[in-house]
Amino acid sequence: MMLDVSSAEGMYIYGSDGKRYLDLNSGISVSSLGHRHPKVTKAIKDQVDNHMHTMVYGEHIQSPQTEYAKLLTSQLSHGLDNIYLLNSGSEAVEVAVKLAKRHTDRYEIIAAAGAYHGSTAAAEALRSDLEFTSAFRPAIPGIRHIRFNNYEDLEKITCRTACVIMELVQAESGVVTPDQDWLNAVRAKCTLTRTLLILDEIQTGFGRTGHLFAHQKYNIAPDILTIGKAMGGGMPISACVAPKEIMHSIADKPALGHITTFGGHPVCTASALATLQTLVEDKIIDDVLAKEQLIRSLLQHEIIAEVRSSGLMMAVEFKRRKYLKHVVNAALEGGALVDYFLFNDKSFRLAPPLIITEKQIKDGCDILLKAMDIAQAKYKR
Repeated sequence: MMLDVSSAEGMYIYGSDGKRYLDLNSGISVSSLGHRHPKVTKAIKDQVDNHMHTMVYGEHIQSPQTEYAKLLTSQLSHGLDNIYLLNSGSEAVEVAVKLAKRHTDRYEIIAAAGAYHGSTAAAEALRSDLEFTSAFRPAIPGIRHIRFNNYEDLEKITCRTACVIMELVQAESGVVTPDQDWLNAVRAKCTLTRTLLILDEIQTGFGRTGHLFAHQKYNIAPDILTIGKAMGGGMPISACVAPKEIMHSIADKPALGHITTFGGHPVCTASALATLQTLVEDKIIDDVLAKEQLIRSLLQHEIIAEVRSSGLMMAVEFKRRKYLKHVVNAALEGGALVDYFLFNDKSFRLAPPLIITEKQIKDGCDILLKAMDIAQAKYKR
């Protein structure tokens, strides 16, 4: 069933027939402040009234970019003081990988099996799904994989490795959370071998896990951070963040090691600035963990095998794969939007805007439980 979108406001998306749908997906973790948040839309309109694209290679100082960089870096530690504004998560990953190769003068890259980092050539090549990536061979050379939460595989990280890139919570595998001791071991091995650790927080960033960034929740220091999705409050923008020493590796030899015409577009950056200001000043993230626990307490059903979560990044897994499509479709009919994962065919994604209220949580869970009743009944006849 397809939804013909007419408008969206706050927690709701409206179809062309006027029907209202509770958004429990956030456009895959993008709309963390809901749809058309008034502070965000005002920032967009104000910036359009001032100017849009001029130049982005440093010739023009633009206040949305400088103000955003000051605010973002003030929320970070570990020397993450330089931000390169880009257009999409995939591009942020491309820049991060280029930075690592240039800074270390190595080309081997280690990614975690079951991860998803984007759909451009290098980002796609990081996937462990050879059945998929073989369709686009030859891939970039030097990519190896380790298993998430597997200690034995850390022996693959050596002095030949430019970087290890991984999500702190594996999103598309169905919200696979990390073992803290394993994360510490990854960080230690990277430090020992002078390998850069790239943390992909494109989906976990901006409050989704209950902290502004997941590396703050799991207490692990990245050398390079990639961000996107919820960053723009619904507008397309991403970034690569790193210490100045690393970021400037692509400033020369060759000069302009990465360029982008629309990266840091002033309208998108103004939207991102308003989004971050709202998250921080209104303390929206403070309630995420309590909302997570409320959802977990309400989602109890015979066909559920497990609920995995890190904040409001959740996966509801069923005992049998056949239930999944019926629950997603019945939820849509009932007025709630959830979505599938790329690499997990027994679970649905539950990632509502962070602004969701207690009543909306109860309403949404009620719709989902009724959808599960419908799915279960289909196989009892």
